[in-house]
Amino acid sequence: MKRLLALTTLAAGLAAPALAQEIPIATIGPMTGQYASFGAQMKAGAEMAVKDINAAGGVTVDGKKMPLKLTVGDDACDPKQAVAVATKVAGEKVKLVAGHFCSGSSIPASKVYAEEGVVQISPASTNPKLTDDRAGPNVFRVCGRDDQQGSVAGQYLATKFKDKKIAIVHDKSAYGKGLADETQKAMNAAGKKEELYEAYTAGEKDYTALVTKLKQAGIDVLYVGGYHTEAGLIVRQMRDQGMKTILVSGDALVTQEYWQITGNAGEGTLMTFSPDPRKNPAASGLVERFRAAKIEPEGYVLYTYAAIQAWKQAVEKANSLDNKKVIEQLNALEFDTVLGKFKFNGKGDPTLPPYTFYEWKGGQYAQL
Repeated sequence: MKRLLALTTLAAGLAAPALAQEIPIATIGPMTGQYASFGAQMKAGAEMAVKDINAAGGVTVDGKKMPLKLTVGDDACDPKQAVAVATKVAGEKVKLVAGHFCSGSSIPASKVYAEEGVVQISPASTNPKLTDDRAGPNVFRVCGRDDQQGSVAGQYLATKFKDKKIAIVHDKSAYGKGLADETQKAMNAAGKKEELYEAYTAGEKDYTALVTKLKQAGIDVLYVGGYHTEAGLIVRQMRDQGMKTILVSGDALVTQEYWQITGNAGEGTLMTFSPDPRKNPAASGLVERFRAAKIEPEGYVLYTYAAIQAWKQAVEKANSLDNKKVIEQLNALEFDTVLGKFKFNGKGDPTLPPYTFYEWKGGQYAQL
């Protein structure tokens, strides 16, 4: 059944007085579907950023203080839907899109934004092609890349599990396959060869055939290039077959929904993610306000907040909403955000700390 586009608008006025002009921006991600927990992270981060900026008077351009008006778009991590919603918000003359989440959505949508002159800053799309094959100078991200993440994961697997049998599987998506390939490349370069390299189909409920194959091969460690939903089901089904295989994956497991799927079967799961921005002293007050609002700012909440922060700083430095002038400042400035201070390099990638490993224990994940 054809999915419907879901667009909602956050009123920008809040407690601020009505002003002559609002600046339209958007965040777009999987607000529905099996990855909706990440869409919820992005929505929470964007709404808080807009609330905070508007409460402080809005964005100042040419001496005028203008509030932000936020549109929340749903792409359900579907490339066609991503292009459709990107076209819709571009037609509404948004100045910034903090999105998308899935690389398979960000990459085709970036072509729309390049054509329509909209700044895109993804909080979460890690596939290198987003910036390596950049659709235009307007495309940026505040997260890391799969070649960085895969390098850390591959070297760790080769060192930590050098005497173990390792399998690598992926879900065929731009994110999942890209991450699996980069991890395989780094692991092989470090002298470790995988026993199996397989693809699986996302969205299924029964991975018995895959799990049985892993069991027959005596796999000790399974690297999953994919999302938390399938990874959670796979680890549960491994435990059901009596397997003690360690599951290792990437940043798509930074959601409490992973543990809700796995329960105790997820104990000991390892994953790569950037240094936890919740522990950044500069973000402590913001983290407390999120928690007071009953929102845990995990995963990509603060990344979405930071994307809007960086854009605001560029606009105010440019003293203009003109796309070209804002891009000049995005390329020139060092940004002071909840993620810490960083600049964008020539590709549009941030100069932020590298990935590190986390472990799921007792329903929480913590940095090793």
